Amino acid sequence: MTEVIGTPERRQGSDRRAGGTEGEGRRGRKQTSMLAYVLRSLAAVVVLVFIIIFAVRHTRPVYASSGTVMEQLRKRAPVAAAVIAPAPVESTTVARLMASPKYQEEKRNFYEDLMRTGRLDSARADSIAQYAVREAYTRGISPAIVFGVMLTENARFISNAMSNVGAVGLMQVYPKVWLKKEFSDSLGKDLASDSTNLKYGLFILDKYFHPRTRSGAVAERDYRSALLHYNGCVTGSNTPNCKTYPDKVRRYVEASAKSICDGRGFYDCIAKPFIAGLLGDDPNKTP
Repeated sequence: MTEVIGTPERRQGSDRRAGGTEGEGRRGRKQTSMLAYVLRSLAAVVVLVFIIIFAVRHTRPVYASSGTVMEQLRKRAPVAAAVIAPAPVESTTVARLMASPKYQEEKRNFYEDLMRTGRLDSARADSIAQYAVREAYTRGISPAIVFGVMLTENARFISNAMSNVGAVGLMQVYPKVWLKKEFSDSLGKDLASDSTNLKYGLFILDKYFHPRTRSGAVAERDYRSALLHYNGCVTGSNTPNCKTYPDKVRRYVEASAKSICDGRGFYDCIAKPFIAGLLGDDPNKTP
């Protein structure tokens, strides 16, 4: 009994060894599965590469069409466009102007006269001089006029100073009149910012010093008349003694614009600066 029972057990053992062939079969299936996985992965990589190549060749990136995108963004979301849009590049003329020795000299003179007031630190005086002279020359206004108007309007140089009628900042710009979309899109909205306030101030002075006629031509207005318009003193009925405004500006220029005028009389000092002349061109040449 024992031998008979043991023999089948040995056969079963041999069967298990024979079953090793099945084990090899199982290993063979694993190898086949691994190969299939590798092939599928390679196929996926090929497809992905094809998609990337197709996208690069046939899809125009957003940054490549920034003009169109920004135009649509300005129409539909102007606030977002203002945030993400790159700062406008200054024109070649202005860039050349700011690099010229004459501009650097004028900026230094403006800075020195600001510092002489004793009401500004050097960093802010340099910043104000930078924007004031740049905008003055770009608009064709004498820096001396800008200096005189600034001292007349805001002698303490308080950025957020507000008059009793609501005029704001260094140049006392009246927001109800000037802070409109057609102006703020290019000049900015924060009138308490020195740079923005000076842009508006010079923009306004330009409109009054160089008014346009009905035909569209640019005229020249004398400094007294231009400054009276700047002060809102056209009829003289709104502000008492407003007719004296040009005289106040003149007194500030003569008393405090020592470096800006550099010994020149008032009329010579406020003469219109010619950007072309500063850049080495003929200032009398017809553009």
